[in-house]
Amino acid sequence: MLFGNEITPGHVLCGSARVSPVAERRRASRFRASFTSGAENAYPRGMSRILSAVAWPYANGPRHIGHVAGFGVPSDVFSRYMRMRGHDVLMVSGTDEHGTPILVAAEQQGVSPQELADTNNRIIVEDLVKLGLSYDLFTRTTTKNHEDVVMHLFEGCRDNGYMIVEETPVAIDPETGNTLPDRYIEGTCPLCGAAGARGDQCDACGNQLDPHDLIDPVSKVSGLTPEFKKTEHYFLDLPALADALGSWLDRVEEDGKWRPNVIAFSKHLLEDIRPRAMSRDITWGIPVPGWEDRPNKRLYVWFDAVVGYLSAAIEWARRREKAGTGSKDDWKLWWNDPQALSYYFMGKDNIVFHSQIWPAELLAYNGEGSKGGQPGEFGTLNLPTQVVASEFLTMEGKKFSSSKGIVIYVRDVLERYQPDALRYFISIAGPESQDSDFTWSEFVRRNNSELVAGWGNLVNRTAAMIAKNFGEIPPAGELDDVDAALLDAVAAGFDTVGDLIGSHQQRAALAEIMRLVGEANAYVARTEPFKLKAPEQRERLGTILNTLIQAVSDLNTMMCVFLPHSSNTIDAILGGTGDIAPMPRIEEVTDLDNGYAYPIITGDYGSVRTWERRIVTPGTPISKPKPAFVKLDESVVADELARLGYDVDGNPLEA
Repeated sequence: MLFGNEITPGHVLCGSARVSPVAERRRASRFRASFTSGAENAYPRGMSRILSAVAWPYANGPRHIGHVAGFGVPSDVFSRYMRMRGHDVLMVSGTDEHGTPILVAAEQQGVSPQELADTNNRIIVEDLVKLGLSYDLFTRTTTKNHEDVVMHLFEGCRDNGYMIVEETPVAIDPETGNTLPDRYIEGTCPLCGAAGARGDQCDACGNQLDPHDLIDPVSKVSGLTPEFKKTEHYFLDLPALADALGSWLDRVEEDGKWRPNVIAFSKHLLEDIRPRAMSRDITWGIPVPGWEDRPNKRLYVWFDAVVGYLSAAIEWARRREKAGTGSKDDWKLWWNDPQALSYYFMGKDNIVFHSQIWPAELLAYNGEGSKGGQPGEFGTLNLPTQVVASEFLTMEGKKFSSSKGIVIYVRDVLERYQPDALRYFISIAGPESQDSDFTWSEFVRRNNSELVAGWGNLVNRTAAMIAKNFGEIPPAGELDDVDAALLDAVAAGFDTVGDLIGSHQQRAALAEIMRLVGEANAYVARTEPFKLKAPEQRERLGTILNTLIQAVSDLNTMMCVFLPHSSNTIDAILGGTGDIAPMPRIEEVTDLDNGYAYPIITGDYGSVRTWERRIVTPGTPISKPKPAFVKLDESVVADELARLGYDVDGNPLEA
């Protein structure tokens, strides 16, 4: 793999034997320039280790497109790009499977919590693989490895003095007798007066809450007023960690790379910081160390879930050692090396757990709060480099709600449409820095007018003209200014697009690629290769088509982080091997400690194409292409709205 400016003359000359000397020199000059990427401005020269920590989808049901718009596609685009830049990426996540919501859903379906988690884990795994999310390891929180890591981290925080026992009111549903999780209680916010505040947080004002603080609280399970009884629980002593949290947030704010809304929200949380309960009265979850005589006490699912980023990295390393491809300590390269970088991807409703609770747990384990302390056997653990939180994706102007039927499941979209059509919409119109709305009419419009008529048409007309006139990639003669202008513009895209992806501006990055697609289509209109039919025009025709396929190849390299499925198809159309974007796979494995079987997502991403121009090879056979994208009929809009119970004007259909 090539990094930086490691270029040899062989790279320039590869496949260029029939290019004129002048054209070769001009092409080689642009080729060298394309190695300089904006990522060099953001990261130390050479390889960096990058942890892509992707939010854990909750396993109480299938995931909808709003979920993958927040945690899924953005993390995959970033991870794929960083691999292409030569960085050592570890992308981890899994299904979050503990907590009362799993118990509630299991009771409703008449199955055990483990059976429900198993069913939904497999559904989610299959969906994310079909979407092309390139996890190094996607696992689950019901593994013995995860339980051991969580318990050890808890013990480290407790032994350093940051887990304190306090008595607190606990909400009980009067109908079921079960403890209610904070998010299953709603009422009026005591601070801002907004209705619909949850027992853990008010989305309207952003403040953390406790269920007993709500005005007129109601159980979302039964609709009844919950009963509160006092019981002992462990609390994370956030006030003792407030100064350390504040210093960390000051540093990342000075760095200037966090999204302004995320850093502002995170600093706002420090204004009302107080101890946060880290255990619950529930029978489904990880036992509380030291409270083995209290079987109805379990660790809070959100303490458990965020530790998953660490436990998944440890499981990944253990599996590598078992396979003979690495050491069980390889995870430390991403967690103990202060030069390693870590990026956490999620929706904005999870910011509090990733910019306050998880960093506080890490600081507590490291012994870096006001009470001091020493790190445990995991060593000093790295805090997040950046919390990359997206805003909310709504659907047809309404907030996603599975219970209200306002939902589009990932599985349903992938069964009816190309996965890259969904990835494209999320990347070009998703909730990156502000809420955005998914509508079926806009989904169809963007698919047809941008993917099919813009990018797909450029690929097809390029390959079709070469197949018809030459049957192979023709050599380039002397470049005219119009040819050089296109090649230079596309080569510059590696810098511009790379800078934008590296700074988590994926919408702008994809928009820039599509702008260059427009430039290439305009080049065809200006040069009119389809009119060059005379024998004396054949050299000029070959130069134009060579220039065009070089631009298309470059654009496909940039596009493959966004649209991996179609980019592989297009690479094959252009005469390549059709594997420029390595894809994830499902492996059936057994638990490393107890033999329980479950599926994981993993993949081999070491052969990824590098983020640079690759000179096309004259003589490469090109056949008449088949379209890479499917044009959608306008009837799709009415059909999909009908599935949701609406007509094309948004009015409810009669029952």
